[in-house]
Amino acid sequence: MTRVVLLGSSPGPDTAPTGLRLAALPGNPTVGERLRGQILSLDPQPATIEPHDVAAALRALADVAESATDNLFILPANSVIHDELIYQITKAKRGAIALIAKEPRPETLDEEAQEDSVPIDEADPEIGDRTLEGLPVRVRAGKSRIVSIGTARIAVTRPNAALLGPLHIKAQHLPVLAETCRELAELTDLFGPDDDLVQLIAFGLVRQGVSLGLRGRRDLFYRRVATQEEANEAGAEMAGMNEDRARLDNAVKGADGFFTTYFVSTYSRFIARWAARRGLTPNQVTLISILLGIAAAACFATGERPWMVAGGVLIYFAFVFDCVDGQVARYARKFGVLGAWLDATFDRFKEYVVFAGLAVGWVVSGNGDDIWILALAAIGLQSIRHLLDFSFGISNRRKAPAKLPTLSLAAPDDRPLRKDLEKRKIERNQGIRGLLKMWTKAGRYRVVHWARKMVVFPIGERFAAIAITAALFDARVTFITLVAWGTVAAAYTLTGRLMRSLA
Repeated sequence: MTRVVLLGSSPGPDTAPTGLRLAALPGNPTVGERLRGQILSLDPQPATIEPHDVAAALRALADVAESATDNLFILPANSVIHDELIYQITKAKRGAIALIAKEPRPETLDEEAQEDSVPIDEADPEIGDRTLEGLPVRVRAGKSRIVSIGTARIAVTRPNAALLGPLHIKAQHLPVLAETCRELAELTDLFGPDDDLVQLIAFGLVRQGVSLGLRGRRDLFYRRVATQEEANEAGAEMAGMNEDRARLDNAVKGADGFFTTYFVSTYSRFIARWAARRGLTPNQVTLISILLGIAAAACFATGERPWMVAGGVLIYFAFVFDCVDGQVARYARKFGVLGAWLDATFDRFKEYVVFAGLAVGWVVSGNGDDIWILALAAIGLQSIRHLLDFSFGISNRRKAPAKLPTLSLAAPDDRPLRKDLEKRKIERNQGIRGLLKMWTKAGRYRVVHWARKMVVFPIGERFAAIAITAALFDARVTFITLVAWGTVAAAYTLTGRLMRSLA
């Protein structure tokens, strides 16, 4: 269970009673009523901290962190937020994550170029004006984490984003959080009238070397309200947003291959919503995918052209439902170990039974049985690739995360921290790390990005290759395509993993 901490009325511009009415939302709830209803499934008895005395509030939060046995979700009590956004933040894999809003960047200069365009010694720290939109922070280009946060009296160099409020901190970081809060409570001279607890907590975590990830609002709503007028505006804006569509879009994985992104996910999400609303479970959808795969193999086994075309269509839809089962799980929030195991296992089963069907169809058509050599080569190559994938993933999970730079909480600006990051950046740009960095940067170009996605021959591209070559040509062409493309993919991924391991 996630422990929830509601931060009551904060000093400064964010002061707001939670009794403000959200008149535009169904039931006309108050801010406090709605928020407590939203977090009930996370924590039926959330801790509430009233930060009238910031030092005392920090000590109270330290006590909560020390007593908590699970993750901690810190949320200002005057927050108006979508349920889906709460879910996305609390289910993130990052050890610590904050909700931020990015500032728009000039069209002529990308974020990393802006960062590099001014030497650190010449970049004057700025405290950026605090606005209703959030608190000034510096986001590291391409790293999806916050590297610097300012307070009313401590500068942040050229802020490029705003911290909006909610923080989710996993259990392994709670000792650091408790220690940080107690240390901050002794440094009252750092506080200003415009500081609040969320800002100070995030500031302390970043300076203690905690990797604070970030999550944008994108198509979901969040705002801290201070007056009834702001509550009215927030309620009206939230009511005008389609939360269900955002939830559906979030059910689609964002790092899929080219074929999946453009030829499946454009519509598979709607099949997922239809299935979820009719009570179909992810495992039932997986079963549909398996049956379609077996039917495709049976069609291929005939060796006749009309059935080969039908098999190509069926294997395509077998892959569509393979995507749908995960989307149903994420949309309906129905996850299970059995489902994950079935999905991973039967993906391989579908491929291999289709390989067998193609080979049988070739033989029954009177073309000889030498096709089995190619079929076994395709199965063996794919099995080796999966073995390498799983073993590399396991070894990476065992690797201890790199230690991040730290900085004294009393340091007047973030210049020493940025110098440390710049030094590390120079080290990363040397030797093998430099080559990997260049290849990563090349991914900014869409052509390179999609080429890298396709060269690894992911499951979407494999099923597309089977469907197209089997329907238009024959099993021999299908197996030659699978073996040739699979060999290139294996060489590419193995080279990349060797380089990353050496780096």
